[in-house]
Amino acid sequence: MLDWREAARGPVVTYGLIGVCCLVFVIGPVSGFNPAYGTGDALLAAQSAYFERWGVIPSELLSGSGPALLTPATALFVHGGWLHLLGNMLFLYVFGMMAEERMGRVRFALFYVVCGCLALLAYAVAHADSDQTLVGASGAISAVLGAFLFLFPRARVTSLFPFLLFLPLRFPAWIVLIFWFALQWLAARSADSGPGVAYLAHLVGFCAGFLYAWGRYGRTDRVAAPAQATEGESQP
Repeated sequence: MLDWREAARGPVVTYGLIGVCCLVFVIGPVSGFNPAYGTGDALLAAQSAYFERWGVIPSELLSGSGPALLTPATALFVHGGWLHLLGNMLFLYVFGMMAEERMGRVRFALFYVVCGCLALLAYAVAHADSDQTLVGASGAISAVLGAFLFLFPRARVTSLFPFLLFLPLRFPAWIVLIFWFALQWLAARSADSGPGVAYLAHLVGFCAGFLYAWGRYGRTDRVAAPAQATEGESQP
């Protein structure tokens, strides 16, 4: 039988973030589970209004209006669809637990929110005239990946690569995460400000997370020995 004290020492913040994101998604209009939002055109209108209220709209955020200034924080818990939610939560589950254990709960929670907001703000500044809504925890989770790369470079990650027929292969974390970063960089160079994936937010979040871990922990605090194996996909 699991001792409650042992459970309390687990990655409470990581589980809590996953739980909040899932709850927000299920009760919102995007999941389709809440009958209060109606169906058909009414549901589509509710989804659009939902994203505009809680997501980041760069042109409004940079105008300095009161409600818009809070959207970088609220957007971290809003997702645009099932794949968006599940992909982000998978990466948070895989990499967040070890990062939280290393940083501590309070520091990890602050790190997650601050880096996530920074990533969204950077995207807004780069697309200052855009009226497209930006939602999702990808920037914050990218920061977790960046910190993980510094703290646990030798942890072995089971990844699925499409060009290798989705065979599950195990690589050191530094190979997987640098490969992921390179893909985001290439995608960001070819992306525009229209609807799609905010690759720039991923890059800013990743760099912020890595630099924070480097500045806070330094070389003497890195985990030198191979860390516990973890699993994940090749893309968040």
